[in-house]
Amino acid sequence: MLLGRKHPAMIGLDISSSSVKLVELGQTASGDYVLERFASESFEKGWITDGQIEKFDEVAEAVRRVVSKSGTKTKQVVLAMPQSAVITKKIMLPAGLREEELELQVESEANQYIPFSLDEVSLDFSVIGPSPTSVGDVEVLIAASRKDRVQDRQGLAEAAGLKPVVLDIESHASRLAMGRLIESLPNEGKDALVALFEIGADTTSLKVLRDDEMLYDRDQAFGGSQLTQLISRQYGFSYEEAEQKKLSAELPEDYESSILAPFVDSLSQEIGRALQYFFTSTPHHKVHYVMLAGGTATLPGLKDRVTELTGFASMVVNPFESMKLGSAVRESKLRREAPSYLTACGLAMRRFLL
Repeated sequence: MLLGRKHPAMIGLDISSSSVKLVELGQTASGDYVLERFASESFEKGWITDGQIEKFDEVAEAVRRVVSKSGTKTKQVVLAMPQSAVITKKIMLPAGLREEELELQVESEANQYIPFSLDEVSLDFSVIGPSPTSVGDVEVLIAASRKDRVQDRQGLAEAAGLKPVVLDIESHASRLAMGRLIESLPNEGKDALVALFEIGADTTSLKVLRDDEMLYDRDQAFGGSQLTQLISRQYGFSYEEAEQKKLSAELPEDYESSILAPFVDSLSQEIGRALQYFFTSTPHHKVHYVMLAGGTATLPGLKDRVTELTGFASMVVNPFESMKLGSAVRESKLRREAPSYLTACGLAMRRFLL
C-alpha cells in the first residue's frame, strides 16, 4: 500500500430529471486524478419531476443498469440533492465551541430559518473557517432537507446494492469540479468572473463564480428537452424516439437547417438575456469567461454563436480535462459526453476530501 493517506474507493452518482450519471475517479502515486469509469442511463419523461422521484422502481432499475454497465466493483457512493430541495444558510458562531455545543447552537439557529419542524428534516453543518467580518467568530454553513427527500435518494442507492456515504448538494458538486478547471485558466483564474451555464433537460442554471465565491445563481426554464420536442413534432417521432435519434445523430437531412440552427440561435439568445439580467441586477457589467456544461453544451455551433452574441470568450466544459484515463474509458465517447458529467465528477472528487 502507498504511504500517506489512502482514500477509500467511491463513485459519484448524479441523478437528474433526465438521467443518472456515474463517475469513478482514482489517483496516481503523484496525486493526479485518473478517470477510471463513466456511464449514464436515460430516464423517461416524468420519472423525476422537479427533483421529486415519481417512479421509484424505474429509477432504481436505471441506477442498477448504470452500475452494471460501468463495470465498477465499488459499492460506496456519493449522491447529491437538487438545490431546490435543500435550505442553506451561513451563520456566525463563536470560535472554539466543542462539537456538542456547536450542534446545539446550529439547531437553535436552524429553527429560525427552516419552515418545517426539525423532526421532519435532516440537518447538517460545516465550519467554513474564521469569519471575514467578525473577529473571534467562525462562519458555519447549515444545510437542511426534508427527511423523506433524503430517504428517497438513499433508498435508490440501496435498491441498486450501493452504500451511500455522502449526500452533497448538486450545485456544490459542480462548483468543486469547476474549481479545478478555473485553476487551469491564465493566472490560475484569480479574480476572473466565470459565468457557468449548466444546460439541463428542462432547466438552465447560471452561476457566476469568482475565486471560491458564488456571486450569483439563477435558474431559467429552458433546456435540451425543447430541442427533443421540436424534433418529435417535426418528424412525428415519440418523445423517447426523438431523444434517441438526437443522441445518435440519426436525423433527416434538413434537421440542421430547419431545426438545429434556429434552436442554437434561440438558446444563445437566452444565454445572452440571462447574462444581461445578471448585469442589471448586480454592479458587474462583464464576465471574463462563459462556460457551457450539460449535454446540450456540445451542440454544433453553440459555443461560437454565444461568443458572437455576447462578446465574451465561450468554452465548453470538460470536467476531466488533463486527467489521466483508465483502460476502461473510451476516448471518443468521453469527448462527446464529457460536459454532461460536471456534477457527477464533482461528486466523485469528494472521496479525496474526506
